[in-house]
Amino acid sequence: MSSDDTVPLGAISGAETESPPDSVTKHPLPRIIAIANQKGGVGKTTTTVNMGAALADMGLRTLLIDLDPQGNASTGLGIENRGLERSMYHVMLHDEPLENVVEPTDVKNLFVAPASLDLAGAEIELVPAFSREQRLKRAIEGVLDDYDYVFIDCPPSLGLLTVNGLSAAREVLVPIQCEYYALEGLGQLLRNVDLVKRNLNPELDLSTILCVMYDARTKLSGQVVSEVREHFGEKVLRSVIPRTVRLSEAPSFGQPITTFDPTSRGALAYRDAAKEVHDGAA
Repeated sequence: MSSDDTVPLGAISGAETESPPDSVTKHPLPRIIAIANQKGGVGKTTTTVNMGAALADMGLRTLLIDLDPQGNASTGLGIENRGLERSMYHVMLHDEPLENVVEPTDVKNLFVAPASLDLAGAEIELVPAFSREQRLKRAIEGVLDDYDYVFIDCPPSLGLLTVNGLSAAREVLVPIQCEYYALEGLGQLLRNVDLVKRNLNPELDLSTILCVMYDARTKLSGQVVSEVREHFGEKVLRSVIPRTVRLSEAPSFGQPITTFDPTSRGALAYRDAAKEVHDGAA
């Protein structure tokens, strides 16, 4: 018997999760969405870039805020993040207005506030800073009227940068990979979202779950999707993002999948997911 047949679903679902909601809340524009998952390599940045590009293609002005010191959302959109004069580091630590940092991309209606490697030190530098958890929130307030969507690409750790992302956002989107131990650590993420909601940001809503890295050849992928839908109900998008080579290649060309290979399975899936997200707008 193959390992696909013998995977116990209990092993996948070691997370304390919310019971399915009765209905999905409609969210008014502009929407501020933090994309978070404490596991690394689960497609957070891929989702931020491609969901943002798909919404921009729909004519919605979209800003991506790169809060990850690795800066992959920036380079994935063709923004060279070495030697930047101003970046999210300056917004977070030196009160630089966010509008001074925003760069246009090659995709119409899509803009990015890039990260630089300096951001890696921001976790430590923010510790003694005044109102340290709300710095991003205040920065976004200055530009919010210019955009329909603001996506915040959070680092995989729960430090002060991620706390800033969750404090500034109105919603959280969690990408979950369709793999073994997919929900590992998700209970901790949900507890942290709840902590931020109770102490810093009462309007925060875990609004969207997106299943990514789906491999139709394995039973496991289908099992994970079923398990996630069972736990989260209507919060889970109907669209699932396939695991494809083209999706992996696009960032090295500094393009979202919707530009790099517009007719690929990955591009179609992210367009469908973006439509679903926008259908949740009031």
